[in-house]
Amino acid sequence: MKKLYPVYLNITGQKCLVVGGGDVAERKIKNLLECGARVMVVSPECNKKVAGMVIAGEIEYHQNNYQTGDLEGAMLVISAADSEDVNRKVAEDCLARGIPVNVVDSPDLCNFFIPSVIRRGDLVISISTGGKSPLLAVRLRMELEKQFGKEYEKFLEIMGRVRQQVLAECDDPAVRNEIFQRLIDSDILQLLKDGKDYLAEERVEECLSLLSE
Repeated sequence: MKKLYPVYLNITGQKCLVVGGGDVAERKIKNLLECGARVMVVSPECNKKVAGMVIAGEIEYHQNNYQTGDLEGAMLVISAADSEDVNRKVAEDCLARGIPVNVVDSPDLCNFFIPSVIRRGDLVISISTGGKSPLLAVRLRMELEKQFGKEYEKFLEIMGRVRQQVLAECDDPAVRNEIFQRLIDSDILQLLKDGKDYLAEERVEECLSLLSE
C-alpha cells in the first residue's frame, strides 16, 4: 500500500452516514457527533444506546436495509454492518461516487482509515497503522495519553488567547515570534500540570512584557 496522506476534516454540520446499528457502529456514531457531524444511521435494527440517541434527537435513523440512495449528500461514510455483502456494496457505491468510505475491519475496502485519537482540547494527536494493527494504535495511544495530560488543553487555551492579543498589538514579526518562543520554552506546562495556574499566568505576563519594550 502507498503512503497515506494525513488530513483533519471539518465535518461540523455535514451529513455523515453510518451503516449498521450495533456496538461498533455506536462507537463510530459517538465520535462523529463529538466532531459536530449530522449523523444518519441506516440499519434494520440498532442497540439500546443507538436507540437512545434516536429518541434524544441526536441522530437521524432509517430502520431499513442500505440503499444506494442513502449516500445522497454524504460527506463521508462508515460501514459497520453485520453483513460482508452489505459492507462491500457500501464500499463499491462510495468508491464509484468519490465518497470517502471506511469499512470496519476491512482495510481493502477503505479509502480512509480512522486513527486512534488523543484529545486534549484543541490538541489532537492521531495514530494510524494503515489498518494493519488497530491494537498497536490503541497501545501507542495509551502510552501517549500518559505523556500528554490535561495541562495541554489549558496551555492551548492560553496560547490561543495570547496569540490574538499579540497579533492585535504587535506588528513586528520578530517580536511576535520571540514572545511565542518564550511561551513554548517556559515552564507554563509544568505549572499547569502542578495545578499552579496563578503562577502560569504570571509567566504569561512576563512573556508579554516584550510588547511594551
